[in-house]
Amino acid sequence: MTTPAVESPSTSPSPDGAAPRRRRRTGRWILLALTLLLVVGAGTGYWLYRDLNGNINGVDIDRAIGDDRPEKLPTSGQNILILGSDSRAGANAALNTGKVAGARSDTALVMHIPEGRTEAVAISIPRDTLVTRPECTSSDGSTVASAKRVMFNSVYSQVGPACVVKTVEQMSGIRMDHYVEVDFAGFKGLVDAIGGVTVTVDQDIHDTSSGLDLTAGTHRLDGTQALQFVRTRHGIGDGSDLGRIGLQQRFMLALLSEIKKQDLLGSPAKAFKIADQLTAALTTDSGLASLTKLSEFGRSLNGVDPATMETIMLPVAYDKVDPNRVVAAEPQASTLWKAVRSDSEIPESAKKSPATGGSS
Repeated sequence: MTTPAVESPSTSPSPDGAAPRRRRRTGRWILLALTLLLVVGAGTGYWLYRDLNGNINGVDIDRAIGDDRPEKLPTSGQNILILGSDSRAGANAALNTGKVAGARSDTALVMHIPEGRTEAVAISIPRDTLVTRPECTSSDGSTVASAKRVMFNSVYSQVGPACVVKTVEQMSGIRMDHYVEVDFAGFKGLVDAIGGVTVTVDQDIHDTSSGLDLTAGTHRLDGTQALQFVRTRHGIGDGSDLGRIGLQQRFMLALLSEIKKQDLLGSPAKAFKIADQLTAALTTDSGLASLTKLSEFGRSLNGVDPATMETIMLPVAYDKVDPNRVVAAEPQASTLWKAVRSDSEIPESAKKSPATGGSS
């Protein structure tokens, strides 16, 4: 079964006959979001700025982790862990996200911006990946022992965001400079604020778990449907998380196209509305936990060409004990992380994943 495709202008082949550049352009929505914050912050009165600033939650990652972290190398550029959280509490409880206690990291991206900041790569970590969770300190100050073979997305609910950062740092050997989290309800509000996003799928999708019910063809998705779309897993491929990652990446491309089409940067009122939704959905590390800090960071990314953004999936293989789980595939994963640590070009062999999720 093939993964439903999302049409966009970027799917046309390149002049030299190479494969479409869809993946290379996925992820630029992150840069655009920071740009929106910069523009809105500079063009609003103090009371509007204060409202946006008050929306952002901050977590002191450095204090929670301490010194047990990889060394920040001079050539490591900037590394940001971006999580999409799926708390079933509060406003998220009404979003048909399932009856699961607590919260989990539904989507995880390690965004690497090399030294010089003219290009970037985003690495998706499948939520079903079995990892070794390091010893961490919980929010109440207690110590949580290390554990092997735990699902990556469970670390968030068991110990919290700082432990997710520490887990990623230990599995990659890369120090995370920043942490950004977006929750379900905020994502829904963002899509609704821009009036929906148009996607085209090449097959029917009926997923009773996510609630998504689409026929083959073109659809305008509102915020609730967009959440269903990016969470769908049982209606595609083999029902694993791997097929869903492809949908998530493609939806973000469609979201970016919609934002560009509406010329939000030319409309301060609409830009503020989007920024309001975005900041309300954000939790960041304390180093980014204000509109000023986010804007400064966004300004530092001005030299990044979105066309060079590449989004790939951490190479994984089906676990030999539990085929419903995956593990980092070697030597691909180690080669990938080494290339990121050294700001080197990532070899094509390090992007190939033995586990495909049943999609082509």
